[in-house]
Amino acid sequence: MDLLIHVSSVHSARILAGLAGACARAGRGFACFFTLDGVRMLDDPAVRAAVAGALRAVACGESWHRFCGTRPCPVELGSQTDNSALMGHAARTVSL
Repeated sequence: MDLLIHVSSVHSARILAGLAGACARAGRGFACFFTLDGVRMLDDPAVRAAVAGALRAVACGESWHRFCGTRPCPVELGSQTDNSALMGHAARTVSL
């Protein structure tokens, strides 16, 4: 995987969409891990569309339940263990 986009702020939607789009255009494999209030970005259809091409899109389960309650999560629910595994497989990591 070329890039892990680590999303921890709800204010980074435009940057995430731009990075995901650039990866798709360049044919680069990327993954996203959403944590803290960054999980709230998954309510945005544009964000979901931007990460649809990700190799994996994972939301921290603890953060999801804290900020989004019992609603179904539109991406894979995971943990910080998943985050660590993704970081280990990524050539580069960008934290938003």
